[in-house]
Amino acid sequence: MAEELFCKSAAVLIKCKDCEDRRENVRLTVGWQSSSNPVHKKDLTIRLTDDTDPFFLYNLTIGEEDFQSLKNQQGLLVEFSAFPQRFIELLDQCIREQSKEVPRFMLQLVTQSPALDRMPASLNIIETNPFKHLTHLSLKLLPGNDSDVKKYLAICLQNVKMENSSLQERLHRTEEDLTKRLSITQQTLAEKSKELDRLRNEWATHTNLLANKHSQEVTTEREKALQARTQYHHQWEQQKKDTEAAHSQTVQHLESRLAEMEVINKDLTERKYKSESSIRELKAKVSGMEEECQRSKQEVLSLRRENATLDAECHEKEKLLNQLRTRTAVLEQEVKDKEQMVTRTTEVFESTQEHKKNLEESLEQRQQQMGKLEATIKSLSEELLKANEIIKKLQGDMKKLMEKIKLKNTVTMQQEKLIGETAQILQKEQQELKEVQQALRQKEEEVRKLQEQLDATVEKLEESKQLLKTNENVISWLNKQLNENKLAALQETPGSFDPSTISSSNLSRPGGMQSSLVHFSPLQLNPSSTPASELKSGPSASTPTVMAASSQSEPVGLDLKYLQKRECGKPILSRGASLQKASYPSITVPTRPPVPKQGNPPPAMSAYFPGQQPRLPAS
Repeated sequence: MAEELFCKSAAVLIKCKDCEDRRENVRLTVGWQSSSNPVHKKDLTIRLTDDTDPFFLYNLTIGEEDFQSLKNQQGLLVEFSAFPQRFIELLDQCIREQSKEVPRFMLQLVTQSPALDRMPASLNIIETNPFKHLTHLSLKLLPGNDSDVKKYLAICLQNVKMENSSLQERLHRTEEDLTKRLSITQQTLAEKSKELDRLRNEWATHTNLLANKHSQEVTTEREKALQARTQYHHQWEQQKKDTEAAHSQTVQHLESRLAEMEVINKDLTERKYKSESSIRELKAKVSGMEEECQRSKQEVLSLRRENATLDAECHEKEKLLNQLRTRTAVLEQEVKDKEQMVTRTTEVFESTQEHKKNLEESLEQRQQQMGKLEATIKSLSEELLKANEIIKKLQGDMKKLMEKIKLKNTVTMQQEKLIGETAQILQKEQQELKEVQQALRQKEEEVRKLQEQLDATVEKLEESKQLLKTNENVISWLNKQLNENKLAALQETPGSFDPSTISSSNLSRPGGMQSSLVHFSPLQLNPSSTPASELKSGPSASTPTVMAASSQSEPVGLDLKYLQKRECGKPILSRGASLQKASYPSITVPTRPPVPKQGNPPPAMSAYFPGQQPRLPAS
């Protein structure tokens, strides 16, 4: 099919003779087919196939002349050029209506045979209405012959192979990418682990040194503090007696002042209640303002919705950019996480240094406190004088506190808004983290599966190599057994052995016959010299049993033609002998004594081909 116009599967109602109607999914393909003999023209081809049954094939080719007869028969109002488009539209309507309970348009495949078995069928497009069934189009389809089915199956197999090759290429690429990523991550992990161990060792040694120094300094400072404490205690007792006398006088003066301050305090509390009432009024006003603010927010939301419809097109284009940015962001986050590990170790180291500084500062503060104790004793008298001034300042502080309360209320509102926004951002980041972790787990499972497949293929390879080795050993052993049986049979029948068959080049050359594994030694028959024990002796465990043959019969095993000379001057058995020498070194062929003639013994049976008698020589 040169140009494909339509290829979809549709539900077709199949009607066979003497069978119930059934509905099956059938793939419909419509296209143009060009033919150049005798005149260049285009024919419309229609094909019915089933995805589940590859042998289901119906074809129909319509030319311009065929279409004219079809147009006259069925009263069509469409020309041949516009017929495919109209036909495809009818098929689309049938596909749309097939999901309904009572479809308006439907496809029927009608045959006169009891089953769809290489018989012509007609494809009908029927429109149903309350009055009758209208057939818009009826096409007679022919079943595909063997050549058509083979062509269709070849196309299907080619498509499957193409898909398989593309999938294998994708799998190979993903394997390479995953192995590269694995190697890179393992290298970085090893480097970071080494750096972490080194930092831990350095930190441990440094903390030990600091702890030793600190313990020594604390012991010295404790001794100094004890000495200073005793001295200051004596001085403090003396000063205490002096200050108690002065303090009793000042207390009396302050009590009189305290009565005055209580009166002032009552006035201030009355003012405080008035200010609280004014704050409540202001809060009511603020609630009214908030309601107005909510109304304005609703208006803003309506305007934003209108704006969102306009921005939808921009967001679709930005999504593609965001996807690429997220990929880069994931990689950057991994780098940042590793940098954070380094910063944490540095922070721990800095915290230890800060702890040391704090200890030193605490020692200095203690020394300062000892000095302050002396200063406080002196300043007690001065503070009594300043108490009057402090009471005046309290009135000013009360006014400032009221202003600060208002500021705190506004600040807390802003902080609550910021906390809500940060919580939403945190939730989004946690969801992204979970998705990334799931993707990582999936990739690790894929890598594990690919590794298991690779291990299985390696094991199969090793098993196949071992099978090859055993097969080669068995072949060489069989060749050796055939040669041994042939030689034994030749030695047992000296009358039929002809030394002229041996090549003159091998006889004239010293060691010519020794190039092959078999050594020929023609012996004279001497019945008296062969004892009965040798005749009765059985074959060895490695060679099969061969019965003695008469002088007129041919020896059992391979024929003499396989021992004749090749064009290159080497016997045929030299190849088998070289294989035997490679697989079984230092093997000698046992020679058997000749068997005497005793009348006409029965013909020998072949050990490798039971039921067959040996052939007689040509002479």
